[in-house]
Amino acid sequence: MTDKAFFVHERGICESSQIGQGTRIWAFAHVLAGATIGSNCNICDHVFIENDVVVGNDVTIKSGVQLWDGVRVGDRVFVGPNATFTNDRFPRSKQYPDTFLLTTVEEGASIGANATILPGITIGRQAMIGAGAVVTKNVPANAVVVGNPAVIVGYQTGPQVEPMVTQTMPGRVGDRLALDVGGCELWRLPHFGDLRGELAPLEFGSNLPFTPLRSFLVYGVPSDKVRGEHAHRECHQFLIAAHGRLSVVVDDGKNRKEVSLTEPSIGLYMPPGVWGIQYKFLADTTLLVMASHTYDASDYIRDYSQFLQTTQHNGRG
Repeated sequence: MTDKAFFVHERGICESSQIGQGTRIWAFAHVLAGATIGSNCNICDHVFIENDVVVGNDVTIKSGVQLWDGVRVGDRVFVGPNATFTNDRFPRSKQYPDTFLLTTVEEGASIGANATILPGITIGRQAMIGAGAVVTKNVPANAVVVGNPAVIVGYQTGPQVEPMVTQTMPGRVGDRLALDVGGCELWRLPHFGDLRGELAPLEFGSNLPFTPLRSFLVYGVPSDKVRGEHAHRECHQFLIAAHGRLSVVVDDGKNRKEVSLTEPSIGLYMPPGVWGIQYKFLADTTLLVMASHTYDASDYIRDYSQFLQTTQHNGRG
């Protein structure tokens, strides 16, 4: 068809009129009447799109993909060949739920070939799903997940975001290394050792950027689990690997870096307004966190999209 603002191959079927300008629907693809597809999308051969499906702009859906009722796909998403979506956790032939579970793929995410996405899951913006992964839980923004069941193995950058790096830390006590992410810094802390063992003292008001009002330990974290995934509005934090090793991703909405905390003499200062993620915990790792404020649930920003809106409002983004 060439008389419309979108293209449908002569061997494709498009029953929907809710198709954006510049979208191309290729041979043997079938789009049902209730589906909504945005502009400049590429719907490849042998794709099936059911009624209660919404697809954003600039989306690529490769061959062999079926989008079932309840799937929502954001702008600039890539769906690789034969990726499988589901919408019923307990399917039975000829038995239908009252409503299908909603599965959301947020903008900029990519889904690798042959990945399987269980129903009711949200895949965060700019996330990367590895080929053949079986995704059973929500995937955070920017996360890279692989395996069956899928686990987070890293965090990646998006457009206009500096690639993450692992920083190395100078050796002298009192040295600081700016990370160029929302005022975050690595601090070299006092440390003494002899035949009797190791000592890492901290003097509040001297060795720390603030006087803590609260501290807590994070320990017993399996290596495939992720902690954090939030920002603070007012609270400053200082993180130390009291034992073991872990990685921390810091993100100010524009720049993102990953640092390794490997010893008690290195601390990570995180001002408010920084999204923090802790993962890659080694066995028996203990993370010591010191906070400038007492616990206040309203001080947390736990939704990444809301965090980005907040940083843009504050002039960071």
